[in-house]
Amino acid sequence: MKKKYSVGDYVFEVFLVVFLVLFTIITLYPVLNTVATSFNDGFDSIVNKVHLWPHKFSLDNYKTVLAKPSLKQGALISVARTVVGTLLSLALNALLAFIVSRKRFLFKRGVSLFWVITMYVNGGLIPVYLLFMKLHLLNTFWVYVIPGAVSAFNMLVMRNFMDGIPESLEESAEIDGAGYFTIFVKIISPLCKPVYATIALFVAVYQWNAWFDTMLYNRMSDQYTVLQYELMKLLQQSMASSGSVEGLKHNAAHVTPNAIRAAATVVTMLPIICLYPFLQRYFVTGLTIGGVKE
Repeated sequence: MKKKYSVGDYVFEVFLVVFLVLFTIITLYPVLNTVATSFNDGFDSIVNKVHLWPHKFSLDNYKTVLAKPSLKQGALISVARTVVGTLLSLALNALLAFIVSRKRFLFKRGVSLFWVITMYVNGGLIPVYLLFMKLHLLNTFWVYVIPGAVSAFNMLVMRNFMDGIPESLEESAEIDGAGYFTIFVKIISPLCKPVYATIALFVAVYQWNAWFDTMLYNRMSDQYTVLQYELMKLLQQSMASSGSVEGLKHNAAHVTPNAIRAAATVVTMLPIICLYPFLQRYFVTGLTIGGVKE
């Protein structure tokens, strides 16, 4: 039997469609405007002639961004810290979550409480800097991946997901002689792909976009600079030189700080946009199942 729709149902559906269309336009417009500005002549961005499509197509903005000598080194370090940081964080958080999720673990509540406290209390910037100095992490690559390798939030999300896995699977494996490491690798981990993908996306986005730790701990070492930090310096230089002789050279090439910022934004967000479709099918599942217990 077909459901009978009332006038109110039709009005609600029309309102819902209009609302979703407007919401989509509001969400996509800043992104499309940024992309259009990055491919447009810099002068048009000053007078607001660029909207959803380049008014005067130009690649000068990308040439200015990509011409910086240290950009390749920064991109290499950013890729390295994203890959290494993500894999290391997944491995350590998954192992810790597996241990804490075991009901027979004696210190389950104590360890969980300890990690929850670290989410709200920290030592502060200066003590952390002194700690890294004592550990000889300054001016090294490992300052990017070791301090944030274990996250209380990521561990708790994984633990909640693992708590939802039936204990009968683990018990049957123990009857067959499997140890804890075998159970974790061959039974728990394959079932945790959704939450692993979710945490991997969180960590990868953070590692790729991070630049503040470079300014604090590796600003004197060009060998360990990152892409975001180099683009930030390029933007600051372009804004500072907009009224100088160097700024006149930029203007002659039709490059402005607004256009450079747009090109830098596109360069930094492109890898994450390419990565997200491969993890999207796991993303919602990892967030919802990890927080639901029956």
